[in-house]
Amino acid sequence: MSQPFPGGEVTVYESDDGEARVDVRFDKETVWLTRLQMAELFGRDRSVVTRHIDNAYREKELDPKATCANFAQVRFEGGRTISREVDHYNLDMIISVGYRVKSLRGTQFRIWATRTLREHLVSGYTMNERRLAERGLDEARQTLQLLARTLRNQALVDETGQSVLDLITRYADTWRLLLEYDEDRLKTPTGAKPGTSALSFDTAVTAIDTFRRDLAAKGEATSLFGNRRGETLEAILGNVEQTMFGEPLYRSGAEKAANLLYFLVKDHPFTDGNKRIGALLFLLYLTQEGIAHRLDPRGLTALTLLIAESAPSNKDLMIRLIVNLLGKSGV
Repeated sequence: MSQPFPGGEVTVYESDDGEARVDVRFDKETVWLTRLQMAELFGRDRSVVTRHIDNAYREKELDPKATCANFAQVRFEGGRTISREVDHYNLDMIISVGYRVKSLRGTQFRIWATRTLREHLVSGYTMNERRLAERGLDEARQTLQLLARTLRNQALVDETGQSVLDLITRYADTWRLLLEYDEDRLKTPTGAKPGTSALSFDTAVTAIDTFRRDLAAKGEATSLFGNRRGETLEAILGNVEQTMFGEPLYRSGAEKAANLLYFLVKDHPFTDGNKRIGALLFLLYLTQEGIAHRLDPRGLTALTLLIAESAPSNKDLMIRLIVNLLGKSGV
């Protein structure tokens, strides 16, 4: 049963074994629990939950501003009604803590929360908000197209800049999918297939060495090109294949390819040549997975430039843009 509270609803969740029962808050298109509620849910001491939350923040796995919020909690003390602001943590943190304490209830709660969130989002107030946002996207697209035409017609951008403009304006409609972001509602582009194999470290190194020699022969690479910085490359290749609760974090080959390109460009695993090597390994993985695409060299250059110039907060936007570009037959 749900009941309203300022800014959302409260729904009672009961674990499958019946030993945990918590009031779950719904707000800002996610669910929220306090530290005490997580302790009750996972059957752990509150200090254990606190330690794992602190570790998640210290290791920069999660952002406190995005995963923690204050909600008023009403209690009855001494015949009086007392309202206090209490820290609540969203589903990302709840899943992280559940994973760290290796709790089966964490998996059960994630499944329940995802299903219940979908029901709230489909039938609740967010539908109206989405319609308004879509209207705003239409206006933004028209403005972007006007800007692109003006810059192009007035010769205010060079050839590379025009490629970037073409890439953005031609596929601006794919950004609408950002409004549908939800684990169970974001539509996978037609033809997307699960990833079947990993890009091995040895394969990547061999391709990079060959690429370096070819560029050096043309005088297009310095001695620093492709020199690895620590174990960053190994970490990126491993992160693309990571799992959570026994399931792949990135479900399709296109998602893996998109994350591979993004991290190779943004994390600078090489002293020089990160964008070019990122594009190389991106294409290598697409070929390995049999993922068709029609990205020409100019389009791929524009894509790596967009990633390089994007803010870290735009990561999800860039990943979904790449995935949906791969899903477009006309790319």
